[in-house]
Amino acid sequence: MKEYSGKIRRANIKLFCGDAIELLKYIKPKSIDLIFADPPYNLSGKNFLTCKSGRIAKCDKGSWDQLSNIEEFNMKWIKAVIRVLKDDGTIWISGTLHNHPSIGVILKKLDLWIINDVIWFKPNAPPLRITNRFVPSTELIWVASKSKKYNFNYKLAKSINNGKQMRNMWILSAGRHKTSHPTEKPEKLLEKIILIGSNKDDTILDPFMGSGTTGVVAKRLKRKFIGIEIDKGYFDIAEKRIKNTSEFLLI
Repeated sequence: MKEYSGKIRRANIKLFCGDAIELLKYIKPKSIDLIFADPPYNLSGKNFLTCKSGRIAKCDKGSWDQLSNIEEFNMKWIKAVIRVLKDDGTIWISGTLHNHPSIGVILKKLDLWIINDVIWFKPNAPPLRITNRFVPSTELIWVASKSKKYNFNYKLAKSINNGKQMRNMWILSAGRHKTSHPTEKPEKLLEKIILIGSNKDDTILDPFMGSGTTGVVAKRLKRKFIGIEIDKGYFDIAEKRIKNTSEFLLI
């Protein structure tokens, strides 16, 4: 292990600071009910631009978002998390055009069953300063399992969708970030995923924990949680945020 923090001494919450590919070796095989992964999209670097405060700026989310070989990296971590996923569990992987083609190919190569590609549409996506492309307003979430037998709370999904079948297009505003993490996901997105893909007391794993959103929602919904984060600064933010979260059921 490169680094470990066990400041939260609750049996239901385990947080690790270090490299996910290395730390996943210490997790029991087939012990995880649901995995949510928000891996590096590999969109940082001198040749990538973004918009900050209405001006064009270099896109630099951190060294963790700069990969020399994204295919090799994705294959390694996906193999590592699939080892710990239960036979009836599901894995949810978020991405954009920068990484989701690679993820899809690897899921197929590993003979995983691709259940859905969920399109997360952000109606409040920020505008572009440049005029030679469409405004990026979506992220894609691959949903996969080891076989066609997996946990999926269909009735619950229908009930939280006003009694209608839930489609794979989710309209959800990005929302204001609660922390300084540049790729923080909204809690409402994780609420949907965790409610639909797991049950009370199930174990949720996030190998790229970031600022801890998955852990916050998992704890709130009375799930067990294992989180791994390589950046010590973000790890500390996640640890404090999860520790200060109370448990209660939304539905």
